[in-house]
Amino acid sequence: MKKVVAAALAVASLVTLMSCSKAGKAKEEGKVLNIYVWNDEFKSRFEDYYASKLPADVTVNFIQTANQDNAYQNKLDEVLMNQSKAKADDKVDIFLVEADYALKYVDTPYTLDVKKDIGLTDADLANQFKYTKDIMTDSKGILKGVTWQACPAGFAYRRSYAKQVLGTDDPAEVQKLLSDWNKFDDVAAKMKAAGYFMVSGYDDAFRVFSDNVTTKWVNGNKITIDPMIKRWIEQTKEYTDKGYNNKTSLWDAEWSKGMMKDGNVFGYFGPAWFIDFCMPHDEGSAFGDWAFCKGPQGYSWGGTWICGAAGSDNVSLIKDIMLTLTCNKDTMVRIAKEAGDFTNNEPAMKEVAASDYKNDFLGGQNHMAFFIDSAASIDKSFISAYDQGMNEKIQGAMKDYFNGQVTEEEAWDNFYTSVLELYPNLSK
Repeated sequence: MKKVVAAALAVASLVTLMSCSKAGKAKEEGKVLNIYVWNDEFKSRFEDYYASKLPADVTVNFIQTANQDNAYQNKLDEVLMNQSKAKADDKVDIFLVEADYALKYVDTPYTLDVKKDIGLTDADLANQFKYTKDIMTDSKGILKGVTWQACPAGFAYRRSYAKQVLGTDDPAEVQKLLSDWNKFDDVAAKMKAAGYFMVSGYDDAFRVFSDNVTTKWVNGNKITIDPMIKRWIEQTKEYTDKGYNNKTSLWDAEWSKGMMKDGNVFGYFGPAWFIDFCMPHDEGSAFGDWAFCKGPQGYSWGGTWICGAAGSDNVSLIKDIMLTLTCNKDTMVRIAKEAGDFTNNEPAMKEVAASDYKNDFLGGQNHMAFFIDSAASIDKSFISAYDQGMNEKIQGAMKDYFNGQVTEEEAWDNFYTSVLELYPNLSK
C-alpha cells in the first residue's frame, strides 16, 4: 500500500498544483492557515516563537493525526491527493515530515520549492546545517523543506553511576572512556559487574549504527546490508547474552522505567529532543542526575521539517514562518535556551555553547557544545525512500534472534519475507 501511495504521489498532476500555488501568490492571501502535524511539538514552537506575528484576521488550524500505524502519513496522502479539488479554506498550507520518510514527499509536486516558489534565498539559509538541507533536497537539487531543529545525538548517562563505577561524572572524562565501541563495550562490562545495564534494550544503539552506514538499503532493486547494520546485530546479541542490556524494546514501559530515579540503566542514546520530550522530568525521575556526551560515534536521530504545500493561498505567510522559525538567529538562540532544542543555525549554537546556558535536567551542564561538531559532520548521502520500512523490519526480525526465539538465519529469512511483502519490487 505504501508503494502504491508513493507512486500516486509521484505521478500526481504537477501542472494543476503548481498553477494553484502560483495563483495563490497573485491573489490576496488566504485567511485560514491549515497545518498538518502528528504531535504538538511544532504547535508549541509556533505559538511561543511566531504566533505574535500573525495577522489578526488569520485563523490557524492544527490538524493532528498520530504517527501510530502510519496514520499520519495516510491522512496526509489523502488530503494532498485531493488538494486541487479542496476549497481554499480547506487546503493544506503547511505539513510536517520526519527524516525517515521525508523523501516520499520531497520528490513529488506536492511540496513547494523553498527558494523559487516560497522565496527564501541562499543568504537566508546560509547558516543552517548542511545535512538538514540535504535531507529535503529532491533529485533535481531543489530544496523542499526547512527545519528549526538539527538533531545530532549522543549518549545521556547517569552521573551517580558514572562516578561510582568510572570514578568521574565529568562529561569530558566520561567521553574519553566511551569514545569508540571497544571502550563502550569495556564500560558495559564494568556496569554489569556493578549491577547496572549499559543500555536498556535491543534498539537503543540502532540509530547510531544505521546513521553511519556507507551504502543505501537498496542498490537498484537489490536489498543491501551495510556492515554497520551487521555490527549492530553482533553487538546487541552479545549485550543480550552477557546481560549488558535489560531486553526491553524502544518506548515500552520497562524500557522507560530504567530512566527513573531507581532505574538500573546507565545510559540512553538520543538527541536534544529525546532529553526534553522522552526522558521523565516529573516526581520519581532522576532529574539532575544525568549528563550528556557524544559517545562512540556522531549521528543524528529524527527531526521535523516544515513543507509548504503546493496549492496553498498563504505562500507569503509560509515564507515568513520559515524565515522566523528556521533562519532568524535570535529566534534560534531563544528556542535553544528556553526549549532545549539544538537549533538549525550554526552561529546561534556556537553562541549558546559559549554562553552560561545550563540545563538543569543534566545537572547544570551546557551540553550544546557536544552537538556542534557532530552536526557539521553528519552525512546524509545514504538515505533512501526505503529507510523507514527497512529500519522497522530489521529491528523487528532481529528481536526474535536476540531473545532466542529463532536462529540468526531464521531471523534473516523473516526480515526478507517481511520486507518483500512491503516492497515487492525489491529482491534479495
